[in-house]
Parts: sequence; structure tokens; C-alpha cells
Amino acid sequence: MKDPRISQLAKNLINYSVSIKPGENLLIELFDSGDELASELIRECYRAGANPFLSIKSRKLMKDLIMNTSKEHMLALSSFEADRMKKMHAYIAIRGALNSSEWSDIPEDKLSIYMKNWSKPVHSDIRGPHTKRCVMRYPSHAMAQMAGMSMERFEDFFFDVCCLDYSNMDKAMNPLKELMDKTDKVKIRGKDTDLSFSIKNLPAIKCSGEANIPDGEVYTAPVKDSVEGYITYNTPSEYQGFTYENIKLEFSKGKIIKATANDTERINRIFDTDEGARYVGEFAIGVNPYITKPMKDTLFDEKIMGSFHFTPGSSYDDCFNGNKSAVHWDLVFIQTPEYGGGEIWFDDVLVRKNGLFVLKELEGLNPENLK
Repeated sequence: MKDPRISQLAKNLINYSVSIKPGENLLIELFDSGDELASELIRECYRAGANPFLSIKSRKLMKDLIMNTSKEHMLALSSFEADRMKKMHAYIAIRGALNSSEWSDIPEDKLSIYMKNWSKPVHSDIRGPHTKRCVMRYPSHAMAQMAGMSMERFEDFFFDVCCLDYSNMDKAMNPLKELMDKTDKVKIRGKDTDLSFSIKNLPAIKCSGEANIPDGEVYTAPVKDSVEGYITYNTPSEYQGFTYENIKLEFSKGKIIKATANDTERINRIFDTDEGARYVGEFAIGVNPYITKPMKDTLFDEKIMGSFHFTPGSSYDDCFNGNKSAVHWDLVFIQTPEYGGGEIWFDDVLVRKNGLFVLKELEGLNPENLK
């Protein structure tokens, strides 16, 4: 028997998240699992009078491609993918990972070739700026295990998160966007964390179910050379198949001058990918009321209620601070009491304390008002 929540999610994705119009082309890209949702998306796309395209990928088979690749090979593959992406008006990715560590044994030089010559030209340079898009996960036993839940409980959690009223969240974000748009100085305090930077003249962007599902963040970017201080992230992060923990970054004039973690040598190789990898491309505040603890999946963890993420690497075109990189790594710091608390200040005014907004106009973003 078909789960009615899958049909509802498909309707939300087609009609709200990417807002498909008659005659438009939609690429549905399926990774590993999620056939039921892909099937519903195809039906909803046809109902909207649009044209569905389907690409089915396996992370295991992609690993086999990357393991012995060359720059010329990746450029040839990306040329094919890029030509197709240029013809799309919208893109939905369903990522139902069977093993989040599948790529952990790919040599770093091969991963770098893939990132620079396939991922960046197709997804960062074409898909990001030129298509309506939504990237999402799909429940799998591997994801349930990472979240520490049974499969049944994880599915309930997943549909709560993905099917909440994102239009209500969008309206509640307006006061925060307005405040961030006129803010210059940001100060962040927390356990082993003391950061200051400017966001002056960089726009705040609402993320309320249109580019990602789950969603729930408002992001901007720091002025590239303004970041000073240090941050010790309290959320583990899986990147290219390896889980990093106890990440501490120190900044001077915007640049990461020192980075340590459970594998300090390995993390510094990431930050040495290119010049932009040691600068920050995004600062975002997470507000999803159903996501309260990390599960080593960035798409969920960066939306944790009471969190923020501070992202080494490339900035987005709609909030461009001048930083470009093949890296864009959303590293998360949670400020709720159980994770040590913390404060966010805008122009010397306390905005959020221990994960809850304290300004009257922002209280609509506290969890009790978003569920």
C-alpha cells in the first residue's frame, strides 16, 4: 500500500519547492534509493503540464568511476552532464544513501579531480545559478542508523520535517531577513568559540523549502576579510566519506590560519584545495523545529533549531562575497543548552540566546511557533 505522505511530499516539491510551470523541463536525479518518490514526482510533473527527465545514479558505481579517473575523463563526463543541465528549468535530487561512507576510500587526489571538473562545472556553475532546484534525502536504513532511530521512527521524523508548512516558515523569516539586511557587525559566543565579522551590504536569503527539503535557514555571507577569532564546532561532519570531529578553526583577516580536528593533516588538505577554501562563504542561522540533534547528514544538520553554520569555501551567487572555491563545507555549531549554549549579537544587540530568539519580532521563528 502506497504511503500517502509520499504523494503529499511529491505535490509539495512540484508545486511549491520548484514551482513547475507547463512546458518546463524537470530533471529528477535519483541516488541509490527513493523509487517511490521519483515515481510520484514523474506523475505530478506530467499533471503540471511539464516534461520529466530521469537520471539514476549509484554512489557505489560513481566511486568506481572516480577511483581511476583523470582530469580529461572527468571533463568529458561533465561536458555530457552540463549539456543536459543547460536544457533544464528545474532539478530535484533524491539522495537515499545506502552507505554514507561509500566514498571514504577514494584517494583524495581523485576526489579533487571530481570536485573541480565535474561537480563544480555542472552543479555549482550551471545548476545552482540557472535552475529552480531542490535537493533532498530519502529515508534509508543507513540514515536511520546515523540518526539513532528505528526505520519506522525515522520515517515519521522524516515526513514531519519534510512536510511541515514551509509557507508559514517563509513568512516568519521576514523579520530576521530584514534585520540581517541592515546589520553590520556580528558577534558569536559559545563554548570555546569567540567570533566577530561583518555582513554589511550582503543580502540575507530565506531558505524555506524551495531549494532544499528539509529546510529552515536564513543565510548571508561575511565580508571576506572581516572574520576574526576562533570557533570550535560541536557537531561532527561527514565530508567525502570521512567523519570529522572536534574541528577548531582560527581566523585572521578572514583567513583560516589554523585548523585542527580528529585528523588535522587530512582537514588541512581540504583547506588547501584552493585559495578560497580557507575563507568563509556563508553564515546561516538554522530554525527547523523538528531537527534538534545532529545525524552526520549536512542537509539535516545545517537546519537544526538553535544552530548556525559557518561555511569555509565558496559563497553563493545570490550572496557573493567574492570568495570562490571548489569547497563549500557547511560546518555546524549548536547553541541550545544541551550543547553548551551560546549567543548571537547583531550590532551589539542580543538576538538569540541558547538557541532561542529573544527579540519580540523574531519570536515567530522559535520552535513552538513553527510546528
